[in-house]
Amino acid sequence: MKRLLKSLLSLVIAITLGTLILFVLRSLTQVKPSYPDGSLVIGFYNLENLFDTVDDPRINDAAFLPDGENKWTEDKYQKKLHNMASAIKAMAEYNGQYHAILGVAEVENYGALSDLLAQPELQDSGYKCILEEGGDGRGIDVGLIYRPDVFQVQQVKSIPYNFRDSRIEFYMTREEQRAFSTRDVLMVRGLLQGEPFAVYVGHLPSRVNDKPADLRNRGAEIIYNDAMELQKKYPGIKIAVMGDMNDDPTDESMTDFLMGRESIDGLTDKDFFNPFLSMLKAGYGSMEYRGQWQIFDQILVNNALANAPKGGLKIQKIEAGKYYGKVFNADFLTQQDGRYAGTPYRTFSNGEFINGYSDHYPTFIIVSK
Repeated sequence: MKRLLKSLLSLVIAITLGTLILFVLRSLTQVKPSYPDGSLVIGFYNLENLFDTVDDPRINDAAFLPDGENKWTEDKYQKKLHNMASAIKAMAEYNGQYHAILGVAEVENYGALSDLLAQPELQDSGYKCILEEGGDGRGIDVGLIYRPDVFQVQQVKSIPYNFRDSRIEFYMTREEQRAFSTRDVLMVRGLLQGEPFAVYVGHLPSRVNDKPADLRNRGAEIIYNDAMELQKKYPGIKIAVMGDMNDDPTDESMTDFLMGRESIDGLTDKDFFNPFLSMLKAGYGSMEYRGQWQIFDQILVNNALANAPKGGLKIQKIEAGKYYGKVFNADFLTQQDGRYAGTPYRTFSNGEFINGYSDHYPTFIIVSK
């Protein structure tokens, strides 16, 4: 009997200690960070199918209509808007400020992005937005949300996907290439706290139906070539490339075609620093697929932003004082039970609307002078 009581007592102590440790770890992850004065947040968020309920005959949006397979009603649309606005607001509360620049993906049109900014949670943000309609068959696009008090826009360019002048040997035939459609890349150039700055927002071709890697390689190549031309035209300009790359930081599209590097040391003007490369190796993830964590949601910066001289905007370490990137995996953005417990709390699960947020976690970096 004494042995049984002793065993039970040991079990209770173990459970209590385990619960306490878990509580402490959760508390530590939720502690608000301390940033240098004048810091700015630059982030990316895949909003997972932010569609309105209006039929657009130019695109295939049938699944997101009231009589479509997702039964996408006005009530569901309003819940989706509220949830996404709440997530952006929560990041502002965590960081002590709204994003200076927030790239977004999977938005149907400018109206849907405007509806998001009109939500009560974002009324004090001062946000403006940019979205250019692209060539995707489903009509989903990338866009940019920004604070005009710190980022003054001077140029907006939508870069269509094409197969011209590439060093890639494509598996697709010429006819298949002509029929292929995907999202445009959005480039926005301006002044960030008075410094020349440009941001590229992309959503590279998906892996659905085993789409080959060369399609994502080409998407990265398009961004890279344009960025190199921009650097020639505006020497010293600071550049951030962000998006849902549908590839990890270790994949060829990021390392060989976007020239993403793991360290800021030894970086040249022909390279980009990818802070999420080392984070992926350390076990971080922005999305989960079949039990494997991946970081498709990346933000890379050019040498001018990675190794800026004193007094200029420069990327800063934030995650655990070790990493230059942050995956915002807050509890409320995480499925708490069921089959997908511990993964991003998505809008739909097995075809059912579950009133979640997104199947991706948002990511961000911090820059300051």
